[in-house]
Amino acid sequence: MKSTENEKLVKTYFEHFNNHDWKKMAEMYTETADFKDPSLGVGIVKQTQQQTSKKYSELNKIFPDLKDEVKAVYPSGDNHIVVEFISTGTAPDNSKFELPICTIFTIKNGKITKDFTYYDNFEE
Repeated sequence: MKSTENEKLVKTYFEHFNNHDWKKMAEMYTETADFKDPSLGVGIVKQTQQQTSKKYSELNKIFPDLKDEVKAVYPSGDNHIVVEFISTGTAPDNSKFELPICTIFTIKNGKITKDFTYYDNFEE
């Protein structure tokens, strides 16, 4: 039963992302959550809801049409869910990007406590 709740939570998360409602999306995390994300540096980085909202607001200014398309969702036990998605957007110079991403969310008591995101961070 729990994996269905986690799947609903992830669906809502990506709806907020695609609506660019960064505050609502950030509120889906615990007050301070653990992140693994190449854009934040190496290892695990703690981020507050406010920092998460600010990060995506700033990214959205660069890519106004920022969008994530979920390709697959893999529930894993009661507290984890893996999401495979493609992030796309257009930069001010009209160059477009399409980035395959995989995120492992850890969810406890209806809140995301960990967001471990993996993607190719090499410049072409």
